[in-house]
Formats: sequence, structure tokens, C-alpha cells
Amino acid sequence: MSLYVTSINSGSNGNCYYVGNGREAVLIDAGISCREIERRMTRLGLSIPSIKAIFISHEHSDHIKGLCRLSLKYRIPVYINQRTLTATGFFIAPELLHLFHASDPIQIGDFQITPFAKYHDAADPYSFVVEGGSIRIGVFTDIGRVCERVQHHFSQCHAVFLEANYDDDLLDRGRYPYFLKNRIRGGYGHLSNKQALELFLNHRTDNLSHLFLSHLSKDNNCPNLVTELFSTHANGVKIVVASRYEESPIFEVKRWSQPADLIPEIPLFPKTLF
Repeated sequence: MSLYVTSINSGSNGNCYYVGNGREAVLIDAGISCREIERRMTRLGLSIPSIKAIFISHEHSDHIKGLCRLSLKYRIPVYINQRTLTATGFFIAPELLHLFHASDPIQIGDFQITPFAKYHDAADPYSFVVEGGSIRIGVFTDIGRVCERVQHHFSQCHAVFLEANYDDDLLDRGRYPYFLKNRIRGGYGHLSNKQALELFLNHRTDNLSHLFLSHLSKDNNCPNLVTELFSTHANGVKIVVASRYEESPIFEVKRWSQPADLIPEIPLFPKTLF
């Protein structure tokens, strides 16, 4: 069995990640507009009606911007915790609203999604592991620091969307005010390239085939820099930088521990008609 993953968008301008199995799919976050999610999924040949749930990590606008419109238009259930929902100020139709609790696995069709708490400056933030057919995909962004939960779940995954938000030197020399620099690196902000690399080196296993470096800062990081840093230590793991400007290609993740090829340009799924 295989799972198919793509970053619809990744960065402070919006985050949305797709995990599917060819019949059904889930989204983690919906931080760009509904219209843009539609456009990008159409370009990829992905079917929006195949999305069976949207999981929300926290209430910051770059994770929820398109949520209400997308959920309402396509009647997609929303999975969110109560404190995050309150912080959004959103009204989600009761028949589409599902509240989750820490570490309680949620069954969506053939998927099991496990939320776990993380450190970030939000009301009650979570990361997620999506499992289908014994393949586990992690979505670990907006993490202030690496805790034992992150380490444990990272070591279980076959592919991970992992935050590599900033380079220490670029942040130090950059234009951000002092308070914002401290917010970013203060333990409740974001992971640096160095912190992400340490997690990768110390907790990856032979199961890991793909690492999607995610939520890169526009001002304090560089795709070429972080690609070179991680590729030096890849040891067979496929390293991909998730873009803040466009969708990534679709990647196939298999259960055995070797990188799968990029999906060919022929669409995996029929195009959706809107």
C-alpha cells in the first residue's frame, strides 16, 4: 500500500497539507483561501470531494484562513479542539464540527489520525500523525521546541513535514525587532534549521523515506541553504523543501524503507469539476 502526500502551501502566508490513499484524503490545516486550495488541488489532479476531514492545528490565521468556506462549500467535517475553536471565533455548523482531545486516535475511513500537544504560542496547539495501511505521515510545524512527544512520533514516521523555520545567523542579522526574534526562538515560536536537523539526525529510523522541510521563513531562511544542510546528512532520505508560493508535486510514500519516486506528471486522480 502507498500514501500520497503534498504540501498545498507552507509558510507564514498559509499552511495546508494533504495526505491521501487514492480513494480518500485528509487535510491538515487550511491556511490559504478556499479558491486557492481548489486551484492548486485541480492542478495536481486531486479531488476535493475525496477529502473526508480537515484537522486544525491551532488558531493562527495562516492555518485557518480558508477553513470556513472550504468546509461549508464541500460539507467537509472539521476536527479541532475546543480551546482552538474558541480562539478562532469561528462558527462551524454543528453537523460538521468534531472536537478532539489530546492523543485520542480518530478514525477517518481507512486513516487513523493521532493529535498530540506541542509547544507554540497558541491556545492549545497540536501536531498530527496520519496513519493508513501501517504507513505514518507526520505534520510537525509551528513547534517552539522539540519535546519527547515530537521525538517519539518522529521516530515512528515514514514521511514527515518538519518545520525548519529559520537560520540562526540570518535571524540574528535580520531586520526583525528584538522582541519578535525572541518570540521566534523563545521555546514557543518556531524550530530553527539546527533544531530540526538535530531531531532528524537523532530520531530518524530506517522507515523514514521522505522529509519535507516546511514553514521556512521568507526573511530568515533560504531554501538552498536548508536543502544543502539536510542533503549532506540525508543518507537516502528524500529531502524536499515545501514552498510558500505554490503546491509541491505529489509524492508516493511506501511502507518499506527506501525513497519512492516522484509521481509522474500524469494526474494520479481525475480532475475535479467545480
